[in-house]
Amino acid sequence: MKKALLAASLLSIGVAAHAQSSVTLYGRLDAGLEYMTGVPTGVGANGQATGSGHRFKAESGDWGTSLWGLKGVEDIGGGNKVLFQLEGSFNTMTGAGPGGGGLFNRWATVGMSNDAYGTLLLGRELFISNGVWDFDPFGQSNWSSASLVRGRNWPQSSNNISYQSPKIAGFDFYGQYALSNATNWNGNGTTAQGREGGAQVTYTSALFQVRGMYDEIRNPANGQFTDPFTASREYTAAVNVFLGQFKIQGAYQAIRTSGGTATAGQAPTSLDHEWGGITWQATPAAALIAAVYHVNANKGAGNATIYTIGGSYNLSKRTLLDIQIATVRNSKTANFGLNANNEGDTAATDNPLIGHSQSGVYAGIQHSF
Repeated sequence: MKKALLAASLLSIGVAAHAQSSVTLYGRLDAGLEYMTGVPTGVGANGQATGSGHRFKAESGDWGTSLWGLKGVEDIGGGNKVLFQLEGSFNTMTGAGPGGGGLFNRWATVGMSNDAYGTLLLGRELFISNGVWDFDPFGQSNWSSASLVRGRNWPQSSNNISYQSPKIAGFDFYGQYALSNATNWNGNGTTAQGREGGAQVTYTSALFQVRGMYDEIRNPANGQFTDPFTASREYTAAVNVFLGQFKIQGAYQAIRTSGGTATAGQAPTSLDHEWGGITWQATPAAALIAAVYHVNANKGAGNATIYTIGGSYNLSKRTLLDIQIATVRNSKTANFGLNANNEGDTAATDNPLIGHSQSGVYAGIQHSF
C-alpha cells in the first residue's frame, strides 16, 4: 500500500512539473508564383547587365519568410519564467535552408521573464530594425519597407543581449546590444568590430500607436559607419491609426553614415526613407492594402518610389491566399529594385538598369502551424 502511495505521489509531482513547462513546435510555409518585368539580362565586359527582360518563376517567401522553430517556457516560481526560442528559415519551393547563419539563423535565444520586470534574452535574434514590421502596410513582405534600403530593415543579430519592458500606462521599451566579441571595445581601426544595437519606445492606445527607434550597425572591418545599406545609424518615427475597418500606417527613416564614399547610383552616404499606406479589413477574412514607399539618396544616387496594391483572404485561421502588384520608378541615377537587392547594376544583383523601372505581380498561399 505504501509503495502504491509513493508511486502515486511521484506521478503527481511529475505531472505538476510537466504542467509548469512547455515546448511548442511552430512554423510557416509561404509559396507562390511571380512575374516580373525590368529584370536585368546579359553580362557585358565590365560585368554590368546589357539589357532588360521579364521572367516568370515559382517563389518562396514573397508574402512572408518560410520558417520553422521551437519555443519553450518553464515556470520556476515567484512570477519568473525561463524562455528559449530556436528558429530557422528555408525555401518552400526547394526545401533548401537556412538562408545563412546556421540552422537557427533567425532566433537562438535563452533568457528569463517576469510579468512585473520584463524579459531579458541572450543569443541571436532578428535585429531591432525589424521593429518597423508593425508599421508597414505589407508587413515587410518581399516588396515593401526593406526594398528601398536594400535589406537594412530586416537583418539578424548575433551575440545579442535584449530587454523588453512590461507595458506601463501604454508605454513599453525595447533595447538590444550585440557584442562584437573583439579585443578592443571601441575599435582601433584594425580589430574587427561589427557591434550592433538600438532602442525603441512605443506608445499604444485604442486609437493609435507610435514608435520611436534608433539603431546602429557597425562595419566589422573597422567599427565605423561606412555604407547606409550595411553599416549605418538609423532613426525611425512610425505611426499606426486604427479607425474601425481601416488601419492607416506611416513611417520616416533617416539613415546616416560617417565615412561612406559614394558612386552615383550605388553608394550614397545618406538616405531619407518614408512610406504610407492603408489597410481595409473589408470582411473578417478579406483585407485590401495600398501603399507607397519612397527613398531619396544623396551624392547623386537619386531616388525611387514603389507603388503597390494587394491583399489577402483567410481560408481559415492558419491559411491565407495573398496577392501583390507593385512597380518601382527610379530617377535617372538610381537602380532600386522591388526586391531588397544588394547595391550595384550587374545582372547578379537583380536590380533594374540605372534609371529604369521594374514591375511585378505575385500570388501565393501561406500556411502557419
